[in-house]
Amino acid sequence: MWTPDDTYAIARIDLPSASTHGWQVRLQRRGEKFGKYFADRQCGGSRASYRAAKAWRDALVERLKEQDQAPRICLKSARNSSGVVGVSKVAVSASNGETYYFWQATWCPEPGQRRCVKFSIRRHGDRKAFRLAVEARREGVAS
Repeated sequence: MWTPDDTYAIARIDLPSASTHGWQVRLQRRGEKFGKYFADRQCGGSRASYRAAKAWRDALVERLKEQDQAPRICLKSARNSSGVVGVSKVAVSASNGETYYFWQATWCPEPGQRRCVKFSIRRHGDRKAFRLAVEARREGVAS
């Protein structure tokens, strides 16, 4: 599991002309920006403001990790027929010429690895196959 290094998303701000000294945390996830400034003067010095910035950043990263494990609901587009990231409807053509339809869940358990599982619409019905794919994706991302 990924953990941030000591300076990830933390930058030192020193502007003597504006009497501004402190640490700034800036992160962006899924288009949403997060940021907070920790002034040396208000925190009790440079080391204390850095510790406060790091603690805030670590808490934010943990909160974002929890959000990242939940399936994302998004607007439907030409590239996403289900509205759930990592879940798609696929058609497989058999050698006998028949086409079979599935709901497929896809996720990456680790960098460079990809997992997918298909649920037959013929066997489970459209709604149940979709629900099974969403649940498989959720479990696969969480593990």
